[in-house]
Amino acid sequence: MTGSTTTDQTQRNTEIVLTAMRELFTEKDISALDRYWAEPYVQHSPQMPSGLDALRAAVPDLEGFSWEPKRIAAQGDLVFAHSIVHGWAPNPVVIVDIFRLEDGRIVEHWDVIQDLVPPEATVSGNPMV
Repeated sequence: MTGSTTTDQTQRNTEIVLTAMRELFTEKDISALDRYWAEPYVQHSPQMPSGLDALRAAVPDLEGFSWEPKRIAAQGDLVFAHSIVHGWAPNPVVIVDIFRLEDGRIVEHWDVIQDLVPPEATVSGNPMV
């Protein structure tokens, strides 16, 4: 694969993830699962089972959910998002999501979740995102 082809693919993967997450979680369009995800969907989050049925069941019940990506990067078939999320947990959280894509579809997901701490409450005084 040439350098520009790799760059083009990582840019496409980034756009797919941003669009998929917006349509599914912000717009609550469950049909986004059919457009942007594929089975077998492997879920590594300790709170969710594998398979798209878990997302189909969880999304409609999310109240006040927002996904605010602050940083996004891609490498090969992986897209990384560092975000502030409201409505997933009782309080705002910072999440690093890692998505793996295959043929333009999300097929695997990992995440790391921390409670959002304001900068003045961190040891360094720096914001988390």
